[in-house]
Amino acid sequence: MNNKTWDLVSLPPNRKAVGFKWVFRVKESADGTVNKYKARLVAKGFHQVAGSNFNETFSPVIIPVTVRLILTLALTNKWELFQLDVNNAFLNGFLEETIYMQQPPGFENPNTSLVCKLNKALYGLKQAPRQWFDRLKSTLLHLGFFASK
Repeated sequence: MNNKTWDLVSLPPNRKAVGFKWVFRVKESADGTVNKYKARLVAKGFHQVAGSNFNETFSPVIIPVTVRLILTLALTNKWELFQLDVNNAFLNGFLEETIYMQQPPGFENPNTSLVCKLNKALYGLKQAPRQWFDRLKSTLLHLGFFASK
């Protein structure tokens, strides 16, 4: 809620709220000891209806040959390589569609008739990869990068 991922609203008539599930994971150190516990709220995107809850999906995939080519060029030309890992990447994508989700346990408002109107993408939504990619692309273009041909 601090990240403004959703607003609590009344569910409009003729709309359905998608479900969710919590995914829990134990992260271990190299020696096998528990490093930390992680939890992720995942929307049940398989309940979404095309044309109603989402219009377009997208999953950017890089071809292994392209990775090998870039690495070969970098080594040959002695270029520096940098890697970027974005924590909670999908939570940075803004939604264009209006999606309602049931209130998750631990976040319930005393008024149980309210639902979460999502402002940002959550893992599990059909359009989450596209929204994240669009935000990343516009940021990189704004910083002066350009798409290769």
